[in-house]
Amino acid sequence: MAEAEAHYTLPNPEFDRPVRMLLVVAPYYRDVADNMIAGARAMAQACGASVDLVEVPGALEIPTAIKLAARMADYDCFTAIGCVIRGETTHYDTVCNDSSRAIQLMGLEGILIGNGILTVETKDQADVRADPNGANKGGGAAHAALHLLALSRKWANRTKGIGFRPSGESFRIAGDSEGSTTA
Repeated sequence: MAEAEAHYTLPNPEFDRPVRMLLVVAPYYRDVADNMIAGARAMAQACGASVDLVEVPGALEIPTAIKLAARMADYDCFTAIGCVIRGETTHYDTVCNDSSRAIQLMGLEGILIGNGILTVETKDQADVRADPNGANKGGGAAHAALHLLALSRKWANRTKGIGFRPSGESFRIAGDSEGSTTA
């Protein structure tokens, strides 16, 4: 059973500069969302991050809001919070797959996102995953976003040889033998 399994959790990341996180929340199941928001805020506070929150109508709108904020606002990382519970139609599959895919694609573009959109079969499963006294997935998603930010800042000033540019501070330029041969 899942309750008996032990999972390793990375220690909280530490930051030497301020961190601004945006929680993008689809509060369709308000009680679940509120518990996950509390978990995300607690994690952000433990890591010294400031948090803003916006709400959108549903899980499908979360990626769009994150993309807009990444392009138009000044946030370091994002946490997606929502809950999709299987119903009688295939709409569940569409919402789960498309929201997750969009978040993953943005992550691969370098937008730092912790995905806290629950995809569950029942409301009871959602309540367990949003439990403020348990393994709150809102806090876990914020933790993931903050870890991605820590990695991003760690690697921010590193250069790697790209194309014809060698790694290092200078590169050779073409031309005659008179004058400088490096830029």
